[in-house]
Amino acid sequence: MTLLSITNLSSGYGRAMAIYEIDIVVHEKEIVTLIGANGAGKSTLLRTISGDLKPAQGNITFNKKEIGGKKPFQIARLGITHVPEGRGILSRMSVLENLEMGAYLQTDKNNISTDMDYVFEKFPVLKDRTAQLAGNLSGGEQQMLAIGRALMSRPTLLLLDEPSLGLAPIIVEMIIETIQQLCVEDGYTILLVEQNANQALAVSDRGYVIETGKIVLEGESGMLRDNKDVQRAYLGKG
Repeated sequence: MTLLSITNLSSGYGRAMAIYEIDIVVHEKEIVTLIGANGAGKSTLLRTISGDLKPAQGNITFNKKEIGGKKPFQIARLGITHVPEGRGILSRMSVLENLEMGAYLQTDKNNISTDMDYVFEKFPVLKDRTAQLAGNLSGGEQQMLAIGRALMSRPTLLLLDEPSLGLAPIIVEMIIETIQQLCVEDGYTILLVEQNANQALAVSDRGYVIETGKIVLEGESGMLRDNKDVQRAYLGKG
């Protein structure tokens, strides 16, 4: 079943468009990855989906509802949670307070407790850091917290922007593995922007390649990994 459908979407900053006539489909319980160079428009697309930016044209349909142009809190209530590049944690609040903020749309305290246990199961280190200020965590722990806070909202669709950025290789591997588990084992739907195209294509079902704000290639992840142009431009293969 199609969960997210984007058609003819253009968006940007003021009069300066950063993405043009984008068409993307995300189905339930799959990982779709967006590949492209810095400045290609990947983050702009996620920010437009989550309501941080208003579309200049086109449609964004989520669960058969048009959401283009809605406010971020309205979109969040519908089930879309965005983990932005740079993590966006509340550095002067504790780990526990950050996680509680992720559950601000929930009213059932039993659900909040259950979800907290779920996050601690995924990221055990956070359980040992509940009283610590988020700003004092390592980069990897901050990324775990950012994803954990997103999970506290019980999202239907997770938008993840560069979750491995600036992290040590061993932490990157753990984060990427967890992302795959969230989909395969727990049924989350994920739209992933990831600088490490090799790893993104290894865990995703399908992908789109963005160049200068436009989709230039799409397909199953295995097909994209075998594409010589993709290999040369994004996978470090000549």
